[in-house]
Amino acid sequence: MDCSYFDAGVCRSCTLMGTPYAAQLADKDAHARELLAPYGDAAWLPPVASAESGYRNKAKMVVGGSVDAPTIGILDENDRGIDLRECGICAPGVRAALPVLAGFVTATRLVPYSVPDRRGDLKYVLVTLSPDDELMIRFVVRSEDCVPRIRAGLPGLLSALPNARVVTANIQPEHKAVVEGEREIVLTPDSSLVMRVGGMPLRLRPQSFFQTNTAVAERLYDQVAAWVDTVSPASVWDLYCGVGGFALAVAAAGRRVVGVETSREAVRSARATAAAAGLPQVAFRAGDATAFALSAKTRPDLVIVNPPRRGIGAELAGWLEGSGIPGVVYSSCNPKSLAHDLARMPSYRIVTGRVLDMFPQTGHMEVAVLLQRAA
Repeated sequence: MDCSYFDAGVCRSCTLMGTPYAAQLADKDAHARELLAPYGDAAWLPPVASAESGYRNKAKMVVGGSVDAPTIGILDENDRGIDLRECGICAPGVRAALPVLAGFVTATRLVPYSVPDRRGDLKYVLVTLSPDDELMIRFVVRSEDCVPRIRAGLPGLLSALPNARVVTANIQPEHKAVVEGEREIVLTPDSSLVMRVGGMPLRLRPQSFFQTNTAVAERLYDQVAAWVDTVSPASVWDLYCGVGGFALAVAAAGRRVVGVETSREAVRSARATAAAAGLPQVAFRAGDATAFALSAKTRPDLVIVNPPRRGIGAELAGWLEGSGIPGVVYSSCNPKSLAHDLARMPSYRIVTGRVLDMFPQTGHMEVAVLLQRAA
């Protein structure tokens, strides 16, 4: 993949840009196997490749520049806006929306936020594309004072982007490196975007997490479901469940599944999907995964964990180590934190594992492993 932004030195986010993709994938696979070798004589499966470009279903774009010449992209070392609206790793449907959104900034006179001056209205535009080519567009603004202008410009935006299913204003008044705030104002009749993955219509609400690479996410869900079926547990916990992708993928007759997630928006999404799919045996709880595990009166036959980059941490790893639970599936976007957690769980060994390249052109990867408690 070639990138003019990378070649010009204005964006270096894709650190592997220019490295042949086959080499990227082989290096990631070798790195994961080497790093995790101390934790089991695993039968590693071949890595799952991705499209080299156009794979990102979401873009978190900083808005800079001026009202009449907004930039949609990132900030440079001096906090000036760099326009990346043609970013090649973004899905074509996302890229097509960005110039329209730049025009919307000008039409509505939303002043881009200046970090050095601490002035302005609009901080980010967050764009997500579904497999059905529908969009969720979120404007991150400093105050609700901006909302009437967004609302007034909405008919024109929907005319220019008729596939925009969900449009919101997120209120983030603080001057700090936090993308979004807690308050979300939905401006369209629909409040969730359907992410159709492997035949399961997951409902993504504005503040819910979903993997950035839809095609590879589908392979990840399929892989985890296949591993769970080989173990055939009667009960499963899906901790850090997000919108319920793993929990819903492993649902089966006679199998009780509970998903746990801190984001109430994500839990609402997951419950809606389970209800629409007619899966009464799948339940979701809003709360901290570690607190849920430590306070539970019963234990499942298998636990799935899909934590953020920091991993599950010492407390949950220690609980799993002493739990007696036969099997764990661990999906990680950071193999280093995965290795740290496995070091805290010496009773578990990796039976099989797989690298899934969720983030081509970067050094990041998804690694999934099936763990079994040693006899």
